[in-house]
Amino acid sequence: MVKCAPSFDYNPKANNKMRSLYASCEPNSVHYISVDKHRLYVEESGNREGIPVIFLHGGPGSGCSPDHRRLFDPETYRIILFDQRGSGKSQPSGDTSQNTTQDLVSDLEVIREHLGISNWLLFGGSWGATLSLAYALAHPGRISGMILRGTFLARKSDLEWFFVGLKRLFPQVWNGLSINIPNCKESAGLIDWYYSAVHGDDADLSLQAARRWSAWGNHIVHWHKAKDSEKSPQRASETSIQRQRLLAKVKIETHYAYHRYFIDENELLSRIESLPSMPVSIVHGNFDLTCTMESAWLLHQAIPDSRFIQLQQTGHIIEEPAMISALLHETDRFRVMLSGS
Repeated sequence: MVKCAPSFDYNPKANNKMRSLYASCEPNSVHYISVDKHRLYVEESGNREGIPVIFLHGGPGSGCSPDHRRLFDPETYRIILFDQRGSGKSQPSGDTSQNTTQDLVSDLEVIREHLGISNWLLFGGSWGATLSLAYALAHPGRISGMILRGTFLARKSDLEWFFVGLKRLFPQVWNGLSINIPNCKESAGLIDWYYSAVHGDDADLSLQAARRWSAWGNHIVHWHKAKDSEKSPQRASETSIQRQRLLAKVKIETHYAYHRYFIDENELLSRIESLPSMPVSIVHGNFDLTCTMESAWLLHQAIPDSRFIQLQQTGHIIEEPAMISALLHETDRFRVMLSGS
């Protein structure tokens, strides 16, 4: 039987330390790396000679933000952020051609070699956790450890939960997602319709579908925060740039969901035991309905000596104070482990 490290509930009050982000810092290097028809945005900040860590954003399609640098001690870490194909500052925006999980895994190797890094720490949340696992399985010798937030395993059951199962909790909101869509009783029917609508030639339908898709996701992410979950976009003040960004993001999201994230059913869990021993922390909020606690727990059980951290009254997004605090405790803990001091 696999031995797992003890799991525990993280309580910042008990630890007498509610952490906040490190001070803002600017990139000390920016790279644009060409891969296939894509141009990847890659930035470095912090200590050029420090512990290399790469931040893998979620979505897919979300992109990175300046605050993501602030999860790491800039005196100790060589902080690397990059926008995945079609996301953020990478170009072309929203482009789904030559854009698969395997392409992203290949991109990580290109970036690592371009930066002259031998081994690095992976920090990924939600889809970023999925990509971290996919990369670690493909290149296990290049990983010094992983910090994973909001585990998503890209199984059929995960899609069924998010697109159909949650209608039992939010029937009115789900009606807005599914109304007038045939075959919506299974996730495949919903995903197929949205994929066709968002990627089709009807510009008005594409934008309408993107808004509906995004509204469902936003509600689930913010469900435990009534004011946030009830917000709706003010279309009258919506700019053309905001519409373009929304479409680009949803194009990437629907592309990956339609192709089942280019990952075979249960592939990540079934292969995880092949990973060599390394420090792994798995952080999950008990209010996270986007990615289930079950996924995080199964991953913890599958990785010997992994550290499982359950956050009370905390949801999916990285910006929640308790999530930020727990992640900072983990990046500081890894700093000590990996630097030997």
